[in-house]
Amino acid sequence: MDVYEATLPWWRAAVRRSLVKTVRWESRVIAKMQEKIRTPWLDAYFVYTSSLGTHTFFMTALPACFFFGYEDLGRGLLMVLAMGVYCSSVVKDLFCSPRPFSPPVTRLTMGSHHLEYGFPSTHSTNSVSIALFLFSHVYELAYPSSVTASTFISPTLFTILTILLGIYIFSIVFGRLYTAMHSYTDCAVGVTLGTAIWWVCSSWNGIPVTFSLAGSLSSRLVAAVGVAPSSLPVYTVYLGRGLGLERYLRNWTIGGGWEVPLILVPLCLLLVHHHPQPVDDCPCFEDAIAFSSVIFGSLVGRWVAVNSPYGATIERGVVMPGSGWILDSTTSTWVQIDRLWSDVLVWWSVAAVKMTLGIMVIFTWRLLAKSALHLILPPTFRLFSRAFQLPNRRFYTPATEYKSVPSEFAVTPQGLGVLHPIPSVIDLPSKAGVGINLDEGVANALAMKGRNGTVWDGGVKMRLVGGQLNEKGGNGKSKGGSMQVKFEDEEAKGETVKHYDADVLTKVIVYAGIAILAIEVLPLTFDLLDLGVKSWVDA
Repeated sequence: MDVYEATLPWWRAAVRRSLVKTVRWESRVIAKMQEKIRTPWLDAYFVYTSSLGTHTFFMTALPACFFFGYEDLGRGLLMVLAMGVYCSSVVKDLFCSPRPFSPPVTRLTMGSHHLEYGFPSTHSTNSVSIALFLFSHVYELAYPSSVTASTFISPTLFTILTILLGIYIFSIVFGRLYTAMHSYTDCAVGVTLGTAIWWVCSSWNGIPVTFSLAGSLSSRLVAAVGVAPSSLPVYTVYLGRGLGLERYLRNWTIGGGWEVPLILVPLCLLLVHHHPQPVDDCPCFEDAIAFSSVIFGSLVGRWVAVNSPYGATIERGVVMPGSGWILDSTTSTWVQIDRLWSDVLVWWSVAAVKMTLGIMVIFTWRLLAKSALHLILPPTFRLFSRAFQLPNRRFYTPATEYKSVPSEFAVTPQGLGVLHPIPSVIDLPSKAGVGINLDEGVANALAMKGRNGTVWDGGVKMRLVGGQLNEKGGNGKSKGGSMQVKFEDEEAKGETVKHYDADVLTKVIVYAGIAILAIEVLPLTFDLLDLGVKSWVDA
């Protein structure tokens, strides 16, 4: 607690103190809940379903929306997901609130999510915003707002899909409590944040609810006023109607001039630079960089595509061969036809080629671009540092203190690459099994007064002796009543530097490029592929 009090500004420290008190009390409640309902089957269910609420899952599934022509769906999902990850990451690093203390809870985890702060729950934020977004699309398919639009799914199927979305939200949100990865407060704020993000970004018209004053007022009151019930006004309220931020940004990007990149580029760099500085080395910042850069790349890429010499001739959304749809030239409408086994085979073959080629192109771009930027950026930063002081984040080593960034293809004595070829935001879990995470943080040690021992807080090892934080192996005496802390970080042990300042701008450029490839370049390439295959099949 003293470390955080000394590091954070007073208002952030004050909020954190309140959150720590809440987490301490809720940890005991969650521990009692775990004692009563935990079973091996539920352990596996909630841990593995938690992967469906991560940005890891959506970042691997989102490109498929663009590859197969569902651009509106993909852009909407991307916007709510990116907003959720960035906003929750900002709040996490702003207040540095711990997760439920283990012990007393038994924390079940898969991957490295336990290394992040707890408040609010990003899983809850993402799952609620995504589920509400999908619900709005499903509702439009069952009950289209346009009178001339066709109904694509039955009310029964709509009910089934709505129930499945409800089960999905419950599995993710309650699963964060069951696995003790988050407190009740974390999940409640995450749900609220996810709902707000969906409402701001969505362009959904909402569910119309009609009512009249004649039905809400008593007949005696209507008679006293002397107005006929039929003449009273009828009102319609649209529940869930969104503010349409995503559509507004898209229209502004398509119709704008040079002000679009001149505003978006500084805004993206501003969001990256002013991300709150945490006390510990929290991976939230890297995820925030990735998603803000993806949004930036998607908007700038759309602007470039529209304003290019070929912008007017770009045809998007070509129907895949073998899909069972043909364009009626007389009415200019799509007509569904019966599919043969040969059509199904052609469709799956083209789909497999798209996914394989798309993933290969994205990973190749990532490897080559990151390797090139790691060669170019450090000497460029050192050159600029002679003229003025460059911004630098805590835990990120400036270019003036290292000679070069290890190559993507470097091999350590353990046989592992220094930098993984897959970016952190889409890393698969390092272990397939369910792990039990027991870690005592500084705040946890405070909650367990009178207990001495080595405690950990974000990779910083300290010694708690007689109620005082002292360096490991010390005699427990404080100098002048001050706290003695020895930070045993990786650099002090002479190990490889964990973060380089060049990594920040590298991630911005790499992820913006991934967005341009996945949303603009590859879909256009696949449209040409579809046309070629269709011509071959017809011939």
